[in-house]
Amino acid sequence: MGDFNVALVIVAAVVSVLVLLVSVYLLINYQHPDDANQAYFPKLVVILGITVAVLSILMLPADVANRQACRRAIYSGACSLTLPMKTLWLAVYIADAVLVFLIIPFAIFYYEGDQDKSVGKRLTSALLWVTVSAVVCGLILGILYGLVGKVDFTVRHLSSAVETFPNSFTSFTSGQPCISTSPRLCSSYTAPANSQTTWTMRATFPEYVVALATIAGSVLFTIFGGVGIASLPLGLIFSFVRRPKAVITRSQYIKEATELGKKARELKKAAEALHQEERSGNKGRKWRKNVKALGKELVLLEDDMKALEEMYPQGEQAEATWAMTVLGYIGKLLFGVIGLIVSIAWVAHIVIYLLINPPLSSFLNEIFIKLDGVWGLLGTAAFAFFCFYLLIAVIAGEMMLGLKLVFITIHPMKWGGTLMNSFLFNVGLILLCSISVIQFCATAFAYYAQATAAQEIFGHTLQSLRGIKYLYKYNVFQYGFVALAILTLFYYAIFGWRKRKPSGRFQISN
Repeated sequence: MGDFNVALVIVAAVVSVLVLLVSVYLLINYQHPDDANQAYFPKLVVILGITVAVLSILMLPADVANRQACRRAIYSGACSLTLPMKTLWLAVYIADAVLVFLIIPFAIFYYEGDQDKSVGKRLTSALLWVTVSAVVCGLILGILYGLVGKVDFTVRHLSSAVETFPNSFTSFTSGQPCISTSPRLCSSYTAPANSQTTWTMRATFPEYVVALATIAGSVLFTIFGGVGIASLPLGLIFSFVRRPKAVITRSQYIKEATELGKKARELKKAAEALHQEERSGNKGRKWRKNVKALGKELVLLEDDMKALEEMYPQGEQAEATWAMTVLGYIGKLLFGVIGLIVSIAWVAHIVIYLLINPPLSSFLNEIFIKLDGVWGLLGTAAFAFFCFYLLIAVIAGEMMLGLKLVFITIHPMKWGGTLMNSFLFNVGLILLCSISVIQFCATAFAYYAQATAAQEIFGHTLQSLRGIKYLYKYNVFQYGFVALAILTLFYYAIFGWRKRKPSGRFQISN
């Protein structure tokens, strides 16, 4: 058993190194050419953020494997070499909170600072903004922790007198389950409902920080995750439905390219006008609204350009390019169908296991347990896949709402064309929502992940915190998640099959 525990530690170390290498690979391939040899500090933050986010998702399956490492231990010291999961959970999520609320905002403020200023002034400005934010957040956290940073556990007070141990157990029946016929000696078994009481204890400050960060992430998770769980697979499927059916003619290509060129010139003039307003100091609410609207139009223009290139491939390998385009859309259909099955399974599991009391079935929990019976890590791998899928759905939901609603800033991730501010924003979103994804998975798969350190933190302490517990008691986030998933399904059923119409010329509002 000890050898198995040592192997688990080695696997955890190897996986951590692999995750770090993958983070570097994603940064290198997604970064914009303009950031190739600069912005080293934001790049370091991006690598650290991606690593922490991925490891936090992988820690829940690791927690389950860690529990299984000494489940059948024969001697009491068999678990001494297992991973200290509770300490690791708190360390990872404190690092998560520091990255989201301090380091990433500092990196964004520094990166987006006025390029005409010196490095020292940009650092000072970014540090000032982050310091003010940290002081405000620290005061809020300290006040809340001092006032309501307590955990209220509902317990039942049981008591019984002492009775001589019997020599025979034949007298015990369902009507007489206790040793003595005296009601007083059977009070532990027949305790009335009014014997329940509340046991209050103060939560540790790290646990309280994780709890509040989870609440903040749960709001975003409910909105983006509920929309994304439906839009992710349906978007891929309807992308196949709206695919270009054949290559267009050269005259059609020239006509469409001319229209896109006109729109590009209009957007360039709009960008120059907004830049002029920024230099004059006119950066009010209308200016910010126009900047976001311009960003939306730029994203849509790039999508139109990509679609036009797909419909009219050029060069010596034009036929091969068209064949790869067709295969790409077939791949989207395949992954869309698989994703739709996973999304339906997720929503069905939430309804069956979380929203109906008592649960109709443990559903996915039982599936994971049976998969573990087939092969030791098969259920754990499936468990990790469902957690990762939920996190990807959050990103898909954010991108969809960003394109539909002007007041949400769009930060698209593009292969070989992602600026560091967009990278930092999306990494911050992933980090913030990853806490809620883990908490949500720990609750949804409570039967499979029982007796783990995550279950202790997210399944007991968090759901018993004073003032917060009612959000979990009445399943507020689960109901919101399912409701938004159903609304998104209806949206795609009505509008998803239609091709997007041109949005018209971009206008600068006065």
